[in-house]
Amino acid sequence: MFGFGKKKEKLEAVADGKLIPLTEVNDDVFSEKLMGDGFAVLPTDDNIYSPVKGTVSTVFPTGHALGITTDKGLEVLVHMGLDTVELNGAPFISKVKQGQEIDKGDLLSLMDVDSVKNSGRDSVVVVVYTNMNLVSDVPDVSEKKVNHGEEIGEIRYK
Repeated sequence: MFGFGKKKEKLEAVADGKLIPLTEVNDDVFSEKLMGDGFAVLPTDDNIYSPVKGTVSTVFPTGHALGITTDKGLEVLVHMGLDTVELNGAPFISKVKQGQEIDKGDLLSLMDVDSVKNSGRDSVVVVVYTNMNLVSDVPDVSEKKVNHGEEIGEIRYK
């Protein structure tokens, strides 16, 4: 009745930079939440960190995105930049492998932010919860400066 004992998961910022609501991302697939809800960070450096503890479920061959599955089954997509799959991996160095156990704040990837921007693309890092059927509530984020590892809110599970 009061929500006691409901499962929840704290989420952390994936990069130093500016936290923005998903609705402000310049890509309809993300901003209209077609893949799920989440948040985004406009990074100020090249280091991208894990927002959750879990297992790396997917590392895309181009390095532009990866998936993490938490112990509660939440699937989290970390997508680096917009239309960056077309860069064929050039600005990305993955620091994790599929099947690897990771903790919040672990370094996931290096993204050459300047290279992404110089290619005419947006360097925003998008975090999306792709299986929303497990989730009853997501953090409501507003634009603000964040540092990686800073708590941005928590997900509540059904």
